[in-house]
Amino acid sequence: MKVIIKKSKAEGKVYAPPSKSMAHRALICGAFSDGSVINNIDYSKDVTATIDCLKTMGAKVEKNGNTVKIGGFKPDNIVDGSEVFCNESGSTLRFLIPICLLSGKKITLKGSPRLFERPLGIYEDICRENNFLFEKGYDRVTLCGRLEKGNYTVPGDISSQFITGLLFALSLVEGESTLIVSGKFESASYVDLTLDAMRSFGVSVERKDNVFTIDGGQKYLSQNYTVEGDCSNAAFLDGFNYLGGNVEVMGIREETLQGDRVYSAIFKALKDGKKEFDLSDCPDLAPVVFAVSAYYGGATFNGTARLKIKESDRATVMAEELSKFGIQVRLLDNSVIVEEGTITKPDEMINGHNDHRIVMAMSLLCSLTGGEIYGAEAVSKSYPDYFEVIQKLGVEIEIG
Repeated sequence: MKVIIKKSKAEGKVYAPPSKSMAHRALICGAFSDGSVINNIDYSKDVTATIDCLKTMGAKVEKNGNTVKIGGFKPDNIVDGSEVFCNESGSTLRFLIPICLLSGKKITLKGSPRLFERPLGIYEDICRENNFLFEKGYDRVTLCGRLEKGNYTVPGDISSQFITGLLFALSLVEGESTLIVSGKFESASYVDLTLDAMRSFGVSVERKDNVFTIDGGQKYLSQNYTVEGDCSNAAFLDGFNYLGGNVEVMGIREETLQGDRVYSAIFKALKDGKKEFDLSDCPDLAPVVFAVSAYYGGATFNGTARLKIKESDRATVMAEELSKFGIQVRLLDNSVIVEEGTITKPDEMINGHNDHRIVMAMSLLCSLTGGEIYGAEAVSKSYPDYFEVIQKLGVEIEIG
């Protein structure tokens, strides 16, 4: 899909879409319960992948508008030889692998080739140490084993999704386990979201600094749960305000635990002239803050090494696309430097790189200069109606 965006200003009120991060977690917790109601679901590709996988694995699922009734999932009842399709969702894959390893059954998780370029080494190591089957192909991984209580160590500088997956699984095995996060704990706020979701469904985990103690054999209680607004996608809507727009973004909880809530502080600091930031706890904000920083004379962003393993190599592709607007970017091992420059209208089409956050970040700059983005359908991964939403805010768009 191609979108043509004309130079235009965004104005009006809009609700932030539901949090994809919290939807994944609530759906999994709800699936473990006898039967829960999860409200305010947005059927993005990633969230739909989690729903479909849980259903394939044995959960009872009933959709009614933006509400999902879900429950009755017991890992022991997964059918041996099951094939589960995760599409392009890293959260779905990494959350469900340890849950599959509760079953003792042979299960294959499939998805896009790009999904399986993203690291799974933590789980591969656990499987090797326990003599479990772990066979990884270009678009799948096949597992067989039965995870038991124990002491597990996970490096803190990789995806927090591994930690979340293990917390879910270890809360169900018999006996007490410990999970130690070694080194610098990056993206710790995402684990806070996991613990919050588990607490909402009656499951507790004791945390002391970077050590988690998990009582096994816990029961997830049935709940009526409402997914909160999403900070990571709200950042794109609020970003228009820092490029001359006037948008009121509603629906974000004041007390939210989402690490991406810092987007507002970063935007304000950029506007005030601050030139250095650490993104290690909020890597999903990188594309949008790179784009906004280009407007404010550039900045240095540290903690960017893991951008290589997202839906695209986000540092590299943002450098490529920002250059089309006349903005140069320098890439270091763990830093990205957006150079000072003048934003100009691109004389070639912007490439979305099959990455929802790249497409949305580029839409902000296109609203300043005009421009065309191809591969714009990538927004369906997290925010399917994004272009319709910003069109209602006054951004002039032609969708082809």
